[in-house]
Amino acid sequence: MSTIAEALAHVRDRIARAAIACSRNPEDIKLIAVSKTKPETAVREAYKAGQRAFGENYAQELAQKADHLTDLADIEWHYIGHLQSNKAKYVARAAHVLHALDSPSLVRELGKRLAQKDENGNMRGPLPVLIEVNVGAEPQKHGVSPANLGPLLEAVDHEPTLKLRGLMTMPPQDLENARRAFEALVSLRNLHGGQTRLPELSMGMSEDLEIAIACGATMVRVGSAIFGARE
Repeated sequence: MSTIAEALAHVRDRIARAAIACSRNPEDIKLIAVSKTKPETAVREAYKAGQRAFGENYAQELAQKADHLTDLADIEWHYIGHLQSNKAKYVARAAHVLHALDSPSLVRELGKRLAQKDENGNMRGPLPVLIEVNVGAEPQKHGVSPANLGPLLEAVDHEPTLKLRGLMTMPPQDLENARRAFEALVSLRNLHGGQTRLPELSMGMSEDLEIAIACGATMVRVGSAIFGARE
């Protein structure tokens, strides 16, 4: 069984090979190590191996890990799971990037939470956010529909505590439909302002990161290929 450091090295090599194969710079693709349900010791091991960006799916787990790992000064927390409005306070406090904004009500709740001062009397800078799009209209998945993407983008643009950064999607499991989902997300990005307005595309996971990179992903979210299967 490989160590986390060895698994990370393998994933980074996959990213580099995939980028080079489509004439892209590997440095333009950020690896998000998905540490949900994994112990803090696993995060520390990955951090020691050079990983800095970590993804969490559960708001309270994110806040707890952020509190317990404050000694890792340059760690970067990405919230990638569905976020309920009543859990927005945890993400507003602990996340550096939110990948899964999907409703105007969540825009309003985050805006309210981010406008509050912390215990030191300071306000956070704008939180970078990506809009999750359910490109395939899959009923079991979260995300705004393509038809409603425009108004949600405008809502984020008008919320001063949020900074619009891009789009995210959760693809189907089979690789051919995953490719179609990635291509659809790129088309939506082009339709709504292109790279200038939406520079980031968060798409691709352990099984399909090569396809995502070929389609233009700037962030890939990899969990099991680094930390092993969920326990």
